[in-house]
Parts: sequence; C-alpha cells; structure tokens
Amino acid sequence: MAVEVHDDPGRRRYEISEDGAVVGFADYRVTDAVIDFIHTEVDPDRAGRGLAGQLVAYALDDARRRGLGVLPWCPYVRNYIDARAGDYLDLVPPDRRAEFGWPG
Repeated sequence: MAVEVHDDPGRRRYEISEDGAVVGFADYRVTDAVIDFIHTEVDPDRAGRGLAGQLVAYALDDARRRGLGVLPWCPYVRNYIDARAGDYLDLVPPDRRAEFGWPG
C-alpha cells in the first residue's frame, strides 16, 4: 500500500492516506510562530501499523521546516515528543514546556 502524508491547510490538519484514501489526521491551529496540535486520529481498523507515528513525525518535521514552535495539546503528540525528546523537545518553547510536564 502506498502511504502519503500531507498538510491540508484549508482544513487545518495533516492527513495520512493509504492508496489515496485518508485514514488519519492531526488537527492543528497556527498562531503567530506556534502550531498547536489539538487532536490526532487514525482509523481504528488500521491500528498498530505505525501510521499515527508516521503522521506525527511528518507534522513535527514540517513544523521545524516552517520555523514553528510546537504546543502538543494532543496526548498522542505529547507522548510522541516525550518518547523522542532528543529529536523533538526543542520544538516546544522552553517557557511553555512546564504546561506539558517537561522542565524548561
């Protein structure tokens, strides 16, 4: 199956597709120089295949490319960053990290 991830700015979400069908998304809101990740969801029939991880990695890498700070209000995104702090914690502004349980 061909997997593709892309940003859909009109819908304010990143989407992951398999063979052209959207199977998951990560909703966001951009304000100033920060992207707030609000909710992530993948079709339950496709659980356990790593799709949510691919989606969130793409979204975080895109935030970095765009020079945006990240506020992970979505528990999945927060847990993803927590598990890969060496790669992604720097995206969370130091003065906001305590809101998510991380030291500044």
